[in-house]
Amino acid sequence: MSDGGGGGRRRLRGFLAHLAVYAVVMGVLVIVNLATASKSPWFVWPMVGWGGILAIHVAYVMGGFGGKGGA
Repeated sequence: MSDGGGGGRRRLRGFLAHLAVYAVVMGVLVIVNLATASKSPWFVWPMVGWGGILAIHVAYVMGGFGGKGGA
């Protein structure tokens, strides 16, 4: 890390935690949707919405908002 303070590593750890929570929650939602025998796959909507927020988070981690980034 070139920032000396470990900020890039901290941002990366935060993103990885966010990604892990996303994966677990989406897995549960898919299972609930399939278990209820719903004819419409409603789990897609939270997946897309939260996925967009996750994409913004990864852009932040990579320095896409003018920060030092580059973890």
